[in-house]
Amino acid sequence: MQSTLRVYEVMFIVRPDMADEDLDKLISTLEGNATHAGAAIKNTERMGKRRLAYMVRGFADGNYILMTLEADGKAIHEVERRLRVSEPVIKFITVRVDETQKRVDKLAKLRASKVKRSATEAAAAAQAPAPVAEAPASEAAPEAPASA
Repeated sequence: MQSTLRVYEVMFIVRPDMADEDLDKLISTLEGNATHAGAAIKNTERMGKRRLAYMVRGFADGNYILMTLEADGKAIHEVERRLRVSEPVIKFITVRVDETQKRVDKLAKLRASKVKRSATEAAAAAQAPAPVAEAPASEAAPEAPASA
């Protein structure tokens, strides 16, 4: 049975007191672990230091990193395991985004077809000649009385 590759977003928060070169080293290590597990890294985005909504492991701030991966479930499981045991990572979440992307693409296609249809109907209505209204039978000219 062939495993299917899906698109995932892995967001993780790293301690705010970590040096930039250590953060770069951690990111490159996690990317290496992901590719070794069979994932293809599509994008890695450093979102910077942000305030957390609540205290996590004693920290009020954290460096946010978003990785977009194309992988199967086993590779994601391995990446999550590595994030869990990595001491500088204080929180992480993995979200599958391919189903969401499919739904968004389908809605966009549906909306585009509705726009095309309404534009075509409007153009057809503009080109069609205006219907000529006929007078109702009661308003028609009276017939001449028949003479006997």
